[in-house]
Amino acid sequence: MSTVERSDPELVRSAQAGDVSSLGALLARHEAGMKAVAYSLCGYGPDAEDAVQDAMLTAMRRIGDVRDPAAVGGWLRTIVRNGCRARLRATRPLLVGDPSTLALPATEPTPEDLLEGAALRDWIWHALGQLSEPVRLVTLLRYFTGVTAYEQIAAVCDIPVGTVRSRLSQARARLTSALRTTAELAYDDAATINDVRRREAEEIVAATYRGEFRRAVREYWWPDSEFVIPDGRQFPGTDFMLRGMEKDLDDGVRQRLRHVATSGNVLVWEADLISPPHNPGHCPPGVVWLHQLRQGRTQRLRIFHPAPARAGRID
Repeated sequence: MSTVERSDPELVRSAQAGDVSSLGALLARHEAGMKAVAYSLCGYGPDAEDAVQDAMLTAMRRIGDVRDPAAVGGWLRTIVRNGCRARLRATRPLLVGDPSTLALPATEPTPEDLLEGAALRDWIWHALGQLSEPVRLVTLLRYFTGVTAYEQIAAVCDIPVGTVRSRLSQARARLTSALRTTAELAYDDAATINDVRRREAEEIVAATYRGEFRRAVREYWWPDSEFVIPDGRQFPGTDFMLRGMEKDLDDGVRQRLRHVATSGNVLVWEADLISPPHNPGHCPPGVVWLHQLRQGRTQRLRIFHPAPARAGRID
């Protein structure tokens, strides 16, 4: 069955009825838009990736809360936006020695209530069961209790905050991968559309190393497109981008495509940057190309470079 034939409202209703593959298809369909929000607020780096994966797992738990299925894309992006803003706000110190900071609010449901009330509960229970016990514990606390702050989880589990981050990173990667796999087994449109866009990206990269980047840009970019560099400066047209790419090529820089995601008029490429052997520190380790499309061609391109991991972070 193809989700091209199924609208967002149809997929939402199926997900709310317990069809995990429909939820996976929705997340695949809207992943690029979610990433665009995260990158715009957090930059390209671990915080943005965490925010997107957090949003996917929140959607798994809260898909039943969606009241307007036609607006599910906006709902998902709002979850990402709120998560990013929470990460950017200064964290209020927690009195972790005070039991009241660790207790569930009296009016909140227990983890069992939350899971039993979820439309996807059977899949969730199974997926959680595939995690190791230490990873499962921090995941249950983070997503299915009121004890959600990393410092609180660390106090409950008597482990360092860095270990909480590391275990949650493992859980997010495993669970979101499982959601995508489930969707791909049942539906073909998200995978097919992404495959087409990935092949286009691979062709553009290959054309670049054949000396045909200008030809590829003429084919895939609008002449009046806009290019935005990491510091936010904007350049109309494609000339600045072309000159920058040609300079990188002359300097011996290469790109290795890692991931492509697309959703509506948003297209995201993620790539490793490979510095020339004679100058290994020439460029940052990676780059994300965030395309805004019009009629299938790039109207606006913004690039980000990976932010260095914060001190003490173990993700």
